[in-house]
Amino acid sequence: PPDRRRSGRPAGREVERGARRHATTMDLLAQYSDASGEAGAGDGDTDDDVATTAAMLRAKHAVPDLAPRVNDAGLAVAGEGADARLVSLASTRDMHDPARKKIYYNVKYDALHEPIAGPANPFNPAGASRQTRNHATGHVEWAHVNKHAFDEQFQTFNALGYAVAPDGSAYVGDAAAIAAHAGETVFTSTAAKRRKVRDEVLAAAVAADPGAIGGQGANAPPLARDRSAWAPARDATKPLTVDELTEEAKEYVRWHAARREANLRRKGRLKDEEGGAGGGEDEDGAGVGGGGAGSAGEKSFFHGKEERNYAGESWLAPPKDRKKENDHCYAPKRLIHTWSGHTKGVQAIRFFPRHGHLILSAGMDSKIKIWDVHNTGKCMRTYLGHDKAVKDINFTSDGARFVSSSHDKKIKLWDTETGKVISTFTSGKMAYAAVLHPEKQNILMAAQSDKKIVQYDMNTGDVVQEYDQHLGAVNTVTFVDEGRRFVTTSDDKSMRVWEFGIPVVMKYIADPSMHSMPAVTLSPSQQWLACQSLDNQIMIYSAKDRFRLNTKKRFTGHANGGYACQPNFSPDGRFLMSGDADGKCIFWDWKSRRIFKTLKAHDKVTIGCEWHPLETSKVATCSWDGTIKYWD
Repeated sequence: PPDRRRSGRPAGREVERGARRHATTMDLLAQYSDASGEAGAGDGDTDDDVATTAAMLRAKHAVPDLAPRVNDAGLAVAGEGADARLVSLASTRDMHDPARKKIYYNVKYDALHEPIAGPANPFNPAGASRQTRNHATGHVEWAHVNKHAFDEQFQTFNALGYAVAPDGSAYVGDAAAIAAHAGETVFTSTAAKRRKVRDEVLAAAVAADPGAIGGQGANAPPLARDRSAWAPARDATKPLTVDELTEEAKEYVRWHAARREANLRRKGRLKDEEGGAGGGEDEDGAGVGGGGAGSAGEKSFFHGKEERNYAGESWLAPPKDRKKENDHCYAPKRLIHTWSGHTKGVQAIRFFPRHGHLILSAGMDSKIKIWDVHNTGKCMRTYLGHDKAVKDINFTSDGARFVSSSHDKKIKLWDTETGKVISTFTSGKMAYAAVLHPEKQNILMAAQSDKKIVQYDMNTGDVVQEYDQHLGAVNTVTFVDEGRRFVTTSDDKSMRVWEFGIPVVMKYIADPSMHSMPAVTLSPSQQWLACQSLDNQIMIYSAKDRFRLNTKKRFTGHANGGYACQPNFSPDGRFLMSGDADGKCIFWDWKSRRIFKTLKAHDKVTIGCEWHPLETSKVATCSWDGTIKYWD
């Protein structure tokens, strides 16, 4: 107030005195209220007024309680988030969450330092600390046990329920069984004891349902059937029919029957109704696949004018006027011919060995076609026998036969001239490559999708050897060193070198920087391996003893990611060529490693390219656009 300020008295003392007077008034009112309540109930209205006034004064001048409230209910919060709940503080002693490493109560010092439960460390008997444990439950000690002793205790524990501890100190397992069998093992028990145990088991099985013996017969539950020597005969097992087999089993049965029939026909033990052995001909005169499955789907159609000329020579005979003029190769410049007969893409092409007057093509339309190169440029014969796209084709050394592998998991050996199927091989798996041995033409190597390389003898049709070391599907098989060794590449991003006939890896080549190499070609000098790597480069490996990577020879500049574009060498080794995903055909100079020429060959990926063996400036390319092009 203004008068107090003028008097010079401090304002704080006045506030303090006012608070004292207020407290005294409050105490008097409380005493008056208590005295009036004890005197009698007659003055009820007066007491109520006084109490109301006292309550209002307390509420108006109440001092806030700043001390936290003490939870004396004995509760604790267990869980987190939506799972949080109130539980009794005493019940949290058993609540442990090992994953979160939380304890909901204060652990005593003695409990924290108790010994760890489980096997103790024999080398630290004072206390098994966490640093000395070698297993999650304690300490595990190695013990060398004889194989016979281990098998004895293992079989005893499985049969009788007990065994001797590895250190031989005591028995472990069922104590009652130990006492009943006097600690004997299954190896030391006599025949009489084993018969007794068997009788007890049979008696327990019969005791499960005695009324089932002789009553229900085969319809009785398994444990209730009579298994004694005088039990009635059980119902015969229903024989398995072909319709109940899986599709893979049916395919194997058909293949096995066809191969057996082919072997009998070849040996002359099985003849046709006409009396002749082997496959016949269809109504149009086209040879139906003989020697193989002999099914109606194996056909071949000749598209030329005549199969033999005036001199009696086959259409397969090479022209006599075609000879190799020079050894110097040149890169092609222009397109001179296009073959288009496949309804789908062309997967691979192969020139006729040594002459190149014919070119064989494998199509994704399950057809194989052979085309004339020198004269008419037309399709000479179509081979029908596969049910799905053809993956790989390869001539024999003389060109009289060729092998084909397809996505229908079959490998077929064809007669090039007649178009008949000589043999059919299958192991139930897809063969990504089918390669013939350069010296032993009856040996076929199949790179399969089940991580194996299977070696067939085409004379007998049997599997001679299996090479099983890869960790992924095998993509290529390439013979080196005159057929004494072969190199394989796989989806496991490794290269392995094998001795022919020995299923042990001679050299293993792998590196973290390596990529899968789905196409490999041997150089004309047989000194280098050109491997198409899926990181858009061609890697060069030595084909001699060490099989080392030539770091100075790397050919780049093409985009082949995701495609197994087949690289190839020129006959003189001057050029290396390969297709790419953009439809180009790229030529590199072998010495300088530079791109020598680039051809825009196809609209889709150029998957294969072949250099003509005689005419050193001509190249054939194939693509998934369904065309084969000839360049000069």
